[in-house]
Amino acid sequence: MKPLTPAEVKEAADTFFPLFDIVHRSMPENCTVEDTLKVLETVCNLAHRNRDEEKIAAFGFLKDEEETESESDSTEDT
Repeated sequence: MKPLTPAEVKEAADTFFPLFDIVHRSMPENCTVEDTLKVLETVCNLAHRNRDEEKIAAFGFLKDEEETESESDSTEDT
């Protein structure tokens, strides 16, 4: 495997540490870095799940809106 460049490591750190800090600030005072990393993993999994649910909900909402419009069009014709 090719070694990472300093720029690649900096880019990854710029993504990682703000997320770590958000979770770490919410943790109890005596928690370890390992505790924070475990919670961060759980929180990120939840965030991904929430993102997926929002996509499904938006798709369902748009579909229902189209059906409602087509139903109102057919009632206007009568």
